[in-house]
Amino acid sequence: MKNKKRPSLFYILPQILLDIFCVYFSYYITLVIRISDKSEPYWSRITYMQAFHTIIPWSLLVCVIIFALFRFYRIMWQFASVDELMRIVLGVTTACVLVTLMGYSLLGERRFPNSVYLGAWLLTMMLIGGSRMAYRMFHNAKRKVRTDIPKEEKIRVMVIGAGEMGSMVIKEMQNAPESRSIPVCAIDDDASKKGIRIHGVKVVGGRESIPRMVVRYGVDQILFAIPSVKNIEKQQILSICAKTGCQLKTLPALYEMVEEGENARYPIRDIDILDLLGRDEINLNVEEISGYLTGKTVLVTGGGGSIGSELCRQISHFHPKRLIIFDIYENNAYDVQNELLMRHKNLNLEVLIGSVRDKNRVDHVFEVCRPDVVFHAAAHKHVPLMELSPGEAVKNNVFGTLNVAQAADRYGTRRMVLISTDKAVNPTNVMGATKRICELIIQYYSRRSTHTEFVAVRFGNVLGSNGSVIPLFKKQIASGGPVTITHPDIIRYFMTIPEAARLVIQAGGMAKGGEIFVLDMGKPVKILDLARNMIRLSGFEPDVDIRIEYIGLRPGEKLYEELLLDSEGKCEKTKHDLIYIGNPIPFDEETFLQDLEKLRACAGVDNVRMMELIHELVPTYSGHAEKNDALAQEAVKASSAEAAAN
Repeated sequence: MKNKKRPSLFYILPQILLDIFCVYFSYYITLVIRISDKSEPYWSRITYMQAFHTIIPWSLLVCVIIFALFRFYRIMWQFASVDELMRIVLGVTTACVLVTLMGYSLLGERRFPNSVYLGAWLLTMMLIGGSRMAYRMFHNAKRKVRTDIPKEEKIRVMVIGAGEMGSMVIKEMQNAPESRSIPVCAIDDDASKKGIRIHGVKVVGGRESIPRMVVRYGVDQILFAIPSVKNIEKQQILSICAKTGCQLKTLPALYEMVEEGENARYPIRDIDILDLLGRDEINLNVEEISGYLTGKTVLVTGGGGSIGSELCRQISHFHPKRLIIFDIYENNAYDVQNELLMRHKNLNLEVLIGSVRDKNRVDHVFEVCRPDVVFHAAAHKHVPLMELSPGEAVKNNVFGTLNVAQAADRYGTRRMVLISTDKAVNPTNVMGATKRICELIIQYYSRRSTHTEFVAVRFGNVLGSNGSVIPLFKKQIASGGPVTITHPDIIRYFMTIPEAARLVIQAGGMAKGGEIFVLDMGKPVKILDLARNMIRLSGFEPDVDIRIEYIGLRPGEKLYEELLLDSEGKCEKTKHDLIYIGNPIPFDEETFLQDLEKLRACAGVDNVRMMELIHELVPTYSGHAEKNDALAQEAVKASSAEAAAN
């Protein structure tokens, strides 16, 4: 730690004087007891006392030096624990052994009986250790809990976890003068701990007893204090807690506390919906990733968006030669730029503004920057909006991807990774259909490029991303409801943003060209359960305080998403447990580029023809051209009016 204060001389000197007294007293009283035996000759007693006064100054000096070497005088003893007690045992034992050896060598025949050395060792241990523990007890006794807090402002806390972290948190709540929290009970699934007390707080049972004990002990707040638990276990426990109506708090996972650094002192935070839906932390093959990112120029299109910005955060840890953010929206890109430069002082970061739809701009970026690796995250992704503006989805998603793929092939990029979606599987909406065409573009160029590895990574919804249900539900709850759900049975696969980014980067490291990597999304989540949990986490009761309203499926939306096409068969396993490879589906590659040019010609101009071409390119697309007839008619009228005016 920076600016760490050392104990002052006024703190150290009394300890040294006390230790000198303890050592002197221990050897003196032990020797006196030993020679007080009447069978001991008088001349022998005189000899022993002379020897004592000869050796004791040197003994005291040796002991103080050894105690200093064992850092006795650098410890804040008011916070002493078992580690400090062991330090006392080792330090005193070492000092006494040296004093014994010194006595044998300096005193010769006048050396003390062995019982004196043994007794002095035991007594010194007791006095040195006892003085430190007495100081600690005295200091703690002086720490008075505030009594000026009204009873109604006290917070009665249930602690989940009776381990080391739970013990420390309970102790902190009890001892902190400013604390309003009163730990009243603890919960632990270890049956052997039931009935024991931690700093006076009783372990009352396992997770099944949480609702009952909340009522019995009048609990206001539940604190989850098992930071090392697997997320699936955490999710199950917190789901029980969420139904109690208590305020929920948690300690972050251990790796999160480490990343916080020296300022992370029990960083208790509110339970978030991600805690209820999260899974175990993603393990990355750092060596495999470093091999294609470290020392390379990496370009992230859509680098200011939810996934793109998280990709940039993760990539920054692997020390790229240069990281380039390419985005059309300068505000987001600017925010990400500032964040990354604050975290990584030596990062060679460049932010370029432009659209992937602008072929000339894309070509210029590739020509000047010559990226080694490209993560293509730029896309329109909001399903209902793209149903109303299908031409924009085609121009941005399809031809933006085509521009980037062609530039990557032309300028010698080593690897291009497309961010795809589960909505590309049997799509019922324009957005999903365009992303399926993007996957076909990747497959097309992977078979023709001699130097670029083109791959796609397909996954489901990302929690907390722009346009996802989480921000919408939060706003609706904050305004008092209702929380709107399209259908009571609708389900979705979910991932956290960091989890998705890590797996995308890992999949990129496995790329050999042409793969569509499919990420294991775990179990699907019922949106109705998600909404109810969010309402409870906000301190309300679903359908009592906050109403849930069903508004019907939106245009292009379906009840459930899929990760594989039927024709793709079973996924091929990779060496990573959460990453699979879908079998590529044959398509007419001979006319593929010509079909894309036909699509380009009618995008945003003739919606009916555009939909027909999308159907031809994506046979599994179940949308209907007729649903856009109104938009098509409006576009034709607008074009005719413009032509007449000219």
